Amino acid sequence: MLQTKMTEILGIKYPIQCGTMQGISTAELVAPVANAGGFCCLPAATFQTKEAFMDEVKKTRDMTDKPFGVNVGLFPEMTTTVTAEQRIDWVIESGVKILETAGRSPAPYRKQITDAGLIHIHKCARVRDAVKVDGLGVAIVSIVGTECGGHPSMEDVTTLVLIPATLDRIGKPLIAGGGFADGKGLMAALSLGAAAVNMGTRFMATQECPIHPDFKKKLLETPETDTVLVMKTLMNPSRVLRTPGSEKILKLEAKGASLEELVPYISGRISAGGWKEGTFDKGMYPGGQVVGRVHDIPTVAELMQRTVNEALEVKKRLDSLFN
Repeated sequence: MLQTKMTEILGIKYPIQCGTMQGISTAELVAPVANAGGFCCLPAATFQTKEAFMDEVKKTRDMTDKPFGVNVGLFPEMTTTVTAEQRIDWVIESGVKILETAGRSPAPYRKQITDAGLIHIHKCARVRDAVKVDGLGVAIVSIVGTECGGHPSMEDVTTLVLIPATLDRIGKPLIAGGGFADGKGLMAALSLGAAAVNMGTRFMATQECPIHPDFKKKLLETPETDTVLVMKTLMNPSRVLRTPGSEKILKLEAKGASLEELVPYISGRISAGGWKEGTFDKGMYPGGQVVGRVHDIPTVAELMQRTVNEALEVKKRLDSLFN
């Protein structure tokens, strides 16, 4: 057992979250993470109808009796008329008790969330946003540094600095994301005061992750220098793998392309097919700098146990130094 405030609140075994990855975090990934003692969320934005969402929740429950959550993004969506409030209602109706929000401030939804008795995690990327949501009464704050795959902040602050800077100003347990892939990273985060780590890129390279084998092979071959930040011109940066698709986006941004001109290249619908087909010439594919430390494709259970065992070995080594 490796217990922290995060594991106590969520009722899980290990302080390890598999980051929410739109279109990838299906029941096939969420359930194995839960069964292995970690935490993972279904992304509500993947589903355009309540019926499809409920089907995936049921599928996940059929595969695990352990806690899992649902992520509701608060960013405006370009391709749906479903609101965040409606998606939160879906979560409430489903009976899932853990909600992760991300993007804009969750303040407008706090009453809806607290009235339903949900355990609320909010993920952000800046210290000031962490302070704000801490004051709103969320159960757990989650923050990601600039190394992370997906959406860091415009401020380019590294995780090593961001964790203690945030903990200096909040009282809630903190999940730290950006640059974590193993037990050494887990122990580093715990040493800085975090209650858990959020690993996304590392979980993509697992046997259960529902992406094409060619993509998993690409992860093994990609060095830590082969990620780029796109969409900075939109004030919404996203760290993605360096691919022909992301290079195209960078070129368009360099020419001053508008949002309307970028949409055909940054839409999740473009990359959705690539994840499944193993092609990455179009669209963008989130991946963190830690991809350079991904060297094999274990099962989720193997990765989880290896991470915990490594953390315990690090503790023994550090104990010996102090002795």
